[in-house]
Order: sequence, then structure tokens, then C-alpha cells
Amino acid sequence: MHAKDRIILALDVDETEEAMSLVRQLAAHVGAFKVGMQLFNSVGPDIVRQVQDLGGRVFVDLKLHDIPNTVAGAARVIARLGCFMYTVHAAGGSAMIRAAADAVRDLQHESGESTGLEGRAQTPIMLAVTVLTSIDQRQLEQELLITGMPIRDVTVRLAKMAQTAGAGGVICSPHEIAAVRTACGPDFRIVTPGIRPVWHGSNDQKRITTPADAVKLGADYIVIGRPITRAPHPPSAAVRIAEEIEDTAY
Repeated sequence: MHAKDRIILALDVDETEEAMSLVRQLAAHVGAFKVGMQLFNSVGPDIVRQVQDLGGRVFVDLKLHDIPNTVAGAARVIARLGCFMYTVHAAGGSAMIRAAADAVRDLQHESGESTGLEGRAQTPIMLAVTVLTSIDQRQLEQELLITGMPIRDVTVRLAKMAQTAGAGGVICSPHEIAAVRTACGPDFRIVTPGIRPVWHGSNDQKRITTPADAVKLGADYIVIGRPITRAPHPPSAAVRIAEEIEDTAY
């Protein structure tokens, strides 16, 4: 995989034209675009197709978390968009994750197409969100009431549960990459947010690292937003990050 293909650009905006301007500028410099709750809820699912029409792969990051039947239905809807990846919350439990995996697999079978849905992409990879990068140990214990266990161990347990239930990978912070890779093996996808180049501030993320370090630790993909989207020249920022990965992680 080329270094640039590991970069997932977060389209954390709420207008179609702003998002599409970023896609036009950056489609040649990143591997995929993340459409999260802000953009998806603002302009609707057609944004996924618009990004794909410009050649971009799309990671639909809605963090589905509900009863199994509801999540299964939502996963089918998302899969029909032909996206590259989508997210569920590991905290929803194994039955919920398994229901989503089964629903998408059944949809694939019903379509009769082994190469993908809507002719756009292969069956999307389901990623389970473990512990948000904005959560620290104090919040884990005092607010989420998970005590007697460090974040790393919680993340690994959630990752292994999700893998057994049918997830193709997880979202975890850079601090847990190595432990998840050891526990879940080389083929389990690890996507990590909380990525900040050394030349950019941390913003609201608490457990962060640099792009190159994340890849060295074992991440398959890194999610980056503001260091690129708010740069004076976004394509140059994306190229600079890819070069840093290429120079130090390989």
C-alpha cells in the first residue's frame, strides 16, 4: 500500500460544496474520505455517491449503536451505497455486531454480485469503534464506570469480541494499536484517529500520535482532518504527511 492510500481524509464539514471542493483537491492525494455524522446528517446519503463519482472511496462513520435489528437494517442501507468501510459501536455488543455482519452478507448474496454492491465497491468493511480518542482513564472509570482496567485492556477485549462477532476491523487510538494487532492478528484492519503531525496541535483529542508512528505501530489507515482541511494549501499538507509516512514508517 502506498503511503497516501493509508490516509483517510475526514470531511468534517456540513455543506456539500465545501465537501466536494475538498474531494476535488485531494482525491489524488489520499486513500479515502470519511463522511461522518456532521456531513451525512446535514446533506444526506447522496454525498456518498457524489464523492464516489469523483473517484473517492468513502468511509461512512455513523457509529451505529442500537438494538441488533435496528443496526442490521441500517447496515444494509449503508452497504447499498457501495461504501468502502462503515462503523458500529463495539459497546453495542456481539449480538448487534453479528446482526450487522449477517445483514450485509445476506444483502451481498441477494445481489448475486461477488464483486460488490451497486457496481461501485466490494462488500464494505465493518469497523467496531472501541474507546473514543477523547476518552481518558479518568472518564473511563468515573463516567463510563469501567474500573480496574486500563484503556488498553478494554480496547483489546472489545476488539477481540468484535472480531469474533464478524467485524473486519476496529477504530482505536494510536496507543492501543500494537496491543490490538498482537491480539487480533495481521489481517484485522486497524483504523486510528487521533493523528496529528508534529507540526500541528492536538485540538480536542487526548490520545494522539504522529502519522508515521501510527503506521509503524501497525495501523492500516489513519484518519486526519484539520491538519489537512485547515491548511493554507490542503494538497500540500496531504503530500507532506504521506512523505513523512514514507520516510519514517517503511
